[in-house]
Amino acid sequence: MASESSPLLAYRLLGEEGAAFPPNGAGATGVASARKLSTFLGVVVPTVLSMFSIVVFLRIGFVVGHAGLLQALAMLLVAYIILALTVLSVCAIATNGAVRGGGAYFMISRTLGPEVGGSIGLMFYLANVCGCAVSLLGLVESILDVFGADVTGSSGIQVLPQGYGWNLLYGSLLLGLVGGVCTLGAGLYARASFLTFLLVSGSLASVLVSFVAVGPRNIPLAPRPGTNSSSVPHRHGHFTGFNGSTLKDNLGAGYAEDYTTGAMMNFASVFAVLFNGCTGIMAGANMSGELKDPSRAIPLGTIIAVAYTFFIYILLFFLSSFTCDRALLQEDYGFFRDISLWPPLVLIGIYATALSASMSSLIGASRILHALAQDDLFGVILAPAKVVSGGGNPWGAVLYSWGLVQLVLLAGKLNTLAAVVTVFYLVAYAAVDLSCLSLEWASAPNFRPTFSLFSWHTCLLGVASCLLMMFLISPGAAGGSLLLMGLLSALLTARGGPSSWGYVSQALLFHQVRKYLLRLDVRKEHVKFWRPQLLLLVGNPRGALPLLRLANQLKKGGLYVLGHVTLGDLGITACLTFSTDSLPSDPVQPQYGAWLSLVDLAQVKAFVDLTLSPSVRQGAQHLLRISGLGGMKPNTLVLGFYDDAPPQDHFLTDPAFCEPAEGTREGGTPALSTLFPPPRAPGSPRALSPQDYVATVADALKMNKNVVLARACGALPPERLSRGSGSSAQLHHVDVWPLNLLRPRGGPGYVDVCGLFLLQMATILSMVPAWHSARLRIFLCLGPREAPGAAEGRLRALLSQLRIRAEVQEVVWGEGAETGEPEEEEEGDFVNGGRGDEEAEALACSANALVRAQQGRGTGGGPGGPEGRDGEEGPTTALTFLYLPRPPADPARYPRYLALLETLSRDLGPTLLIHGVTPVTCTDL
Repeated sequence: MASESSPLLAYRLLGEEGAAFPPNGAGATGVASARKLSTFLGVVVPTVLSMFSIVVFLRIGFVVGHAGLLQALAMLLVAYIILALTVLSVCAIATNGAVRGGGAYFMISRTLGPEVGGSIGLMFYLANVCGCAVSLLGLVESILDVFGADVTGSSGIQVLPQGYGWNLLYGSLLLGLVGGVCTLGAGLYARASFLTFLLVSGSLASVLVSFVAVGPRNIPLAPRPGTNSSSVPHRHGHFTGFNGSTLKDNLGAGYAEDYTTGAMMNFASVFAVLFNGCTGIMAGANMSGELKDPSRAIPLGTIIAVAYTFFIYILLFFLSSFTCDRALLQEDYGFFRDISLWPPLVLIGIYATALSASMSSLIGASRILHALAQDDLFGVILAPAKVVSGGGNPWGAVLYSWGLVQLVLLAGKLNTLAAVVTVFYLVAYAAVDLSCLSLEWASAPNFRPTFSLFSWHTCLLGVASCLLMMFLISPGAAGGSLLLMGLLSALLTARGGPSSWGYVSQALLFHQVRKYLLRLDVRKEHVKFWRPQLLLLVGNPRGALPLLRLANQLKKGGLYVLGHVTLGDLGITACLTFSTDSLPSDPVQPQYGAWLSLVDLAQVKAFVDLTLSPSVRQGAQHLLRISGLGGMKPNTLVLGFYDDAPPQDHFLTDPAFCEPAEGTREGGTPALSTLFPPPRAPGSPRALSPQDYVATVADALKMNKNVVLARACGALPPERLSRGSGSSAQLHHVDVWPLNLLRPRGGPGYVDVCGLFLLQMATILSMVPAWHSARLRIFLCLGPREAPGAAEGRLRALLSQLRIRAEVQEVVWGEGAETGEPEEEEEGDFVNGGRGDEEAEALACSANALVRAQQGRGTGGGPGGPEGRDGEEGPTTALTFLYLPRPPADPARYPRYLALLETLSRDLGPTLLIHGVTPVTCTDL
């Protein structure tokens, strides 16, 4: 945990400009001087150019001609609403903290985690790579439409040869120009973008002036592809100037065949073309690593760019509807050049927008790739992208992206890939909205963006609209992109990722768990839905691994807490370690990491609760009282048995804990063998005396907690502690003795609360897959005055009502039966010393012999049964459940009570001595 003097999230709060970078992570390699782009050059210019793309010059007529002015405006409004919703989320996240390199990927990954963030980041990177290739191929086609050798018409200048090879050459040369600019750094890119912005602005200005300055004219229309121009009469479109009749004719929709493809247009297809040209709102965010103040520049610049492009699109829609008839709009997508005062300026604008879009895509892709490489999510495959220049320019990522774009250019035509690119962009937009939505729903106190014009409603609407738009544009591409995202997320989950980013999923879980814990009312508990909630006290986990896994199997979906008591006193520690400059630290806090690693390696679903106390008994009381929360608090205490068996080190034999000899695990974290002390040497002093051990059991019963004492669990068959099915394992028995064997009297002792608790716990264990093949046997002891068969019938009827499938066996109480007292004898008389110690010892020995005899009777010996049975064939007793008598009322008899328990459970193999104090089952529906 961070100390009071540690830096705030490893950020430097004071120092030179741009020093708000962490020492490691994406974008950390960039020096402060690399952050030099302003809001205008770094965000407004690239975002405007990306949102204009080539659509603003070549598809305005297409949209208005087919959809009409009213539907075109509706399309534009819907498209910009979707984009605006995402922009609101971008602004919220960007103003909630320091934004480093990687743009949208950085925002998504630091919110949703590396699994989702890495997968979407890679998809966003591929979208930018393919988007760059699409822009370059569009630029090549635009150039060849005028300068190509195969161009027909009087306006063509036939100087450039055409063909697949030539087209690839032209695209590669243009890619070299674009890649060279990006390789030399963001500064040159910004200057080139600004020059492009001036050219595009000048070209648009000339178009706007031309609408007013140019008079009416007839414009010849090129013949449709595939038609014989000699047999088809010449057709003309009309530029009418500002005319009310023209506007009236263009108000309604008039969907027709696309003259370039022959496909019939409709609302969805036209809207997809329009929206495809507007998906550039992340161009400024992608430059986050080069911006002077990304938290201010990204929201401000993006909003300005979106508003500016929206205004220009509306203006062009109105001007086109007022001045051009529908034939011109539908049959000549490049009519801007035909009505321009100086047509070459329109060509310059077309070429500049295509070139700027390709540059924006390439430099954005390189920044995303560099951030992915710095985070090391995809291993060595992205290692070259980590290389940066002395000025902080990731030229390695630029060259990497350059090569991928060159490969995509080999495809030649990318009409089908264009829809995939748009869908990938929409996936990233939806992820940004989802990130902001998650942060808002999590109600985290540290989510307080300075941009407040958003809410969870806008985020949710943004997610829904992006998903809807994906399937509207291309259902196949949308489904494939979601499938790809799932596969990449699964890959990153398998590889594992950094845990220091902060996961919004944890905040959401906390928020929901807190809400439902408040609704979990203990006053509404019912015995029908009882489940064990265990607190396992562990001294040293080296010797408790089998018990730790067995308790995990017994919890049946309930709470499971690993408790540990560290001996000491915080006040005394303070006196010993006090200094004038700092307060002493809690010795318990550093131990949590080791215990959590233990839970992970043991693969158990447990919480960890540690405490500091002068004695183990007091620490156990602390844990019993304060562990858990609300309706989820332990109701059962589990302890290892107190005997003289030498401690075992299961870390040495358990495959899950086999670690490198040098004492470090993968990632440089210390091995568990170095975090936990070696097992206690035989004969060495113990932290807990026999008196305190029994007192701890008594304390738990006084607090109305059930108690489980586990003995010899290290002898359990390994397959029974595994998480798989035990159907193929050797057949075993689970023996249950639901009668107090230290209280030898007749009567229905098996139906008391404690006896039912034993039956319930044994039944729970039989539900675990690893114990499915084990046979449950219940032994019924006959009292001296009880006829055979009567008690067995009553027990079978009870088991039938309780839906417990088990084999019932009656055993005759041999030695000690004659010592039975009347029915009114007080419970636990032998325990409390009402009879002599020698007689109590003899009774415990007799009960032990009885249990051992049943373990080997006709079925082979148990693992801890009498000598000479281990070699016999047949089922063995894997686990024995015994009734645990209450501790004596007199604390002076605690050692004697523990000795009786030791005698009773001696050589029985794995044994659970259980005392239940709460009703746990019922016969009602």
